[in-house]
Amino acid sequence: MSLHDQDDPTLRAAQEERLRAVWAQPKGLFFRWTDTNNNQVGVWYTLTAFGFMLFAGVLALIMRAQLAVPDNDLVEAGTFNQLFTLHGSMMMFLFAVPMFEAVSIILLPQLLGARDLPFPRLSAFGYWSFLIGGIFVSGSIFFDAAPDGGWFMYPPLTTRTDLSGLGADIWMLGLSFIEVSSVAAAVELIVGVLKCRPPGMRLNLMPLYAWYILVVAVMILFAFPPLIAGDILFEMERLLNWPFFDARRGGDPLLWQHLFWIFGHPEVYIIFLPSIALFAMLVPTFARRHLLGYPWIVLAAVGTAFLSFGLWVHHMFTTGLPKISLAFFSAASEAVAIPTGVQIFVFIATLWAGRVTWSTPLLYATGSLAIFVIGGLTGVMVAVAPFDWQAHDSYFVVAHLHYVLIGGTLMPLFAGLYYYWPLITGKKLSDRLGRIGFWLMFVGANIAFFPMHLSGLMGMPRRVFTYPAELGLGGLNLASTIGAYLFAAGVAVVCVDLCLSPRRKKAERNPWNAGTLEWLAQPDDENWGVRSVPLIESRYPLWDQKDFVKKVDEGRYFLPDAEEGRRETIVTTVLDARPLAVIRLGEPSVKPMLTAAVLGGVFILTTYHLYWAALACGVATLACTIWWLWTGTAQIPEKPCKPIGHGIELPLYLSGPSAPGWWAMFITMMADATAFSGLVFGYFFFWTRHEDFPPMALADGPGIVWPLAALALGLVSWLLTIGAREVHARSGVGAARLMLLVGIAASLAGIGAGLAGPWTTGMDPEAHSYPAIVWTLVIWTTAHSGVAAIMQAYALARSLAGRMNPQHDADLRNVTVYMHFFALTAVLTYAVIGLFPEVA
Repeated sequence: MSLHDQDDPTLRAAQEERLRAVWAQPKGLFFRWTDTNNNQVGVWYTLTAFGFMLFAGVLALIMRAQLAVPDNDLVEAGTFNQLFTLHGSMMMFLFAVPMFEAVSIILLPQLLGARDLPFPRLSAFGYWSFLIGGIFVSGSIFFDAAPDGGWFMYPPLTTRTDLSGLGADIWMLGLSFIEVSSVAAAVELIVGVLKCRPPGMRLNLMPLYAWYILVVAVMILFAFPPLIAGDILFEMERLLNWPFFDARRGGDPLLWQHLFWIFGHPEVYIIFLPSIALFAMLVPTFARRHLLGYPWIVLAAVGTAFLSFGLWVHHMFTTGLPKISLAFFSAASEAVAIPTGVQIFVFIATLWAGRVTWSTPLLYATGSLAIFVIGGLTGVMVAVAPFDWQAHDSYFVVAHLHYVLIGGTLMPLFAGLYYYWPLITGKKLSDRLGRIGFWLMFVGANIAFFPMHLSGLMGMPRRVFTYPAELGLGGLNLASTIGAYLFAAGVAVVCVDLCLSPRRKKAERNPWNAGTLEWLAQPDDENWGVRSVPLIESRYPLWDQKDFVKKVDEGRYFLPDAEEGRRETIVTTVLDARPLAVIRLGEPSVKPMLTAAVLGGVFILTTYHLYWAALACGVATLACTIWWLWTGTAQIPEKPCKPIGHGIELPLYLSGPSAPGWWAMFITMMADATAFSGLVFGYFFFWTRHEDFPPMALADGPGIVWPLAALALGLVSWLLTIGAREVHARSGVGAARLMLLVGIAASLAGIGAGLAGPWTTGMDPEAHSYPAIVWTLVIWTTAHSGVAAIMQAYALARSLAGRMNPQHDADLRNVTVYMHFFALTAVLTYAVIGLFPEVA
């Protein structure tokens, strides 16, 4: 069918009716829960993250009430510790990162002119994981079991079970579960940006929001896994008494600080850059011109991300590090101001050069820039080591952090809320209430946090629940408390505005007259999104391409129909967005919710030491995952190709590097490899910290024979999988099945050989950090060997069931990607534990 055939209004109406039937909103509460359309998931995600933010804000108000006057006894010390720990943890883990992921899940499909992102069920799984983990962590405070060691949970106070209660396990295991959802969202967003752009949208034509989300999602792959590695070591010390952070047995608490801040400082930019991305969308709209310096702002975003990974040690300036380290990380901390400044000046220049239309969203945006700049200036101050020594662990740092987070994250989100509310609900928010809320928040933030600079310099320490009147800090603390409640009043006004929104009339389409694709949506738009996937020739197609909206609405572009009654979108090439294939998207399903629930059971039951029940949940998680994959991915289509308009036909099946599934596996394994590198970092960290690592009494380690045997078996399994892929592609189905079967045997044998090394040499992981880290590396690698066997068996079963053949081999190709990373893991692990003691 050509696009000219669609001039027939009767045909267009029939096509639209088919699309409406395919993407109709499911009826009933249960079906709404199991809907996997990213728009619906994103709305639930956003509301949940916003709710956690309000709850964390209430905790902050209680803290400020306690600190309003000296010697106050509103709450006791233990409760105060729980309040500030949970407040910080919720704001960072349950609001800031999930909120950007939630907003992106809503906006990206529309910004890219796609019907949906490639893995809507993965987004649903991420949401349910976030919800379950968030309720588990935040609800602990109602049972006096909340964590109380700070949102950073420094050992040894938190790893010793005699000094910390169940709250440390709730924090560690609950937030580890939430990190799973963050990585899942990162996979979805990266693949969506790279593979689901509309035809013609080359990388240099992408909306800046998509660039920012791509950069931030990649940052998640390298920032969150080191924390996951730290979580593993942390819980092994608490649950198994393995001494990773116990200095008496060869451990070192500084290892946790390194792993935490390798995550913790990029985390600040992970939540800052998406807010800047909202600026990049609304500033051109209200400046009525293209954003100036597009290449420069992309480079600045990438530069900010790159530099953010070289700053973590500036949180550790007072720990006694070598002076050369202080100089390097101080310089890097100063340097990150350069790309940040480029982005801010680009926005100012665009407004300066345009014809500015002032609005409530722009008011929030400009106000947040003012607050953020103050936080940035104090950030440059604490990047100087001598000053940091004086201000460290004082309220000066609290002031700096909150200026950065409120100006760089929270206020921009309110700007985006007022800007995109008509897109999501079809109704505008009140300008009057919005401006009242802004001024209350703007004034309140400055009254709350500016005095903290002064109280910090006067000696007010962080994390104290009260202070004596003799310090003379009562007036400053009272001002901060008044400001905090004023800020909360501004948030309350916005909440009232949101609650009144359903009573307002529908807004017109694209009420801000923006130029980017997301505003193709109409107030009464259907669940299936754009009428046809457009051809893009400009960064602002609604402004620059003639009759663009009309052509999209009339189905004159690509994929205007749903001939087979399936939810579909177009996959394109990474660099220049040439159409490659049409992919079928997941239908509403209960499987993501069930998988998240049983996986949550693993973490929650382990917290209470119910190991057999946790093991049962682990088996159920594996079963649910296989059920999900077996019935929902890599299905052989009923026909090879499908017309998409303009006389173009595209295949309905992809495998290998062109397929979204291959990219998802590759990206997931990048995160896995980063977590593994955190464990290897721990091994060599101990080596650098101790002159006798490994200790002379344990220098033989696990020996050489068993590690090399395990390595050989792992490499054999890897080579057999590669061979099976190549033979299978040449129609050697029987030989490929045999090679997979032998590969399964090799993977399983590798488990025994890997564990035999430390076991036969009697390495006691409770005695010293060396056997503990060796056992950890071995368990990590043998667990991956077990997963390799399961994945090889899955591919074999798919072949035997007729769900995989030489023309449709995505399962086998994806398993091969996993095996590449497994082989690398095996080489590094067994080389380190088997050879390094000999080298040392």
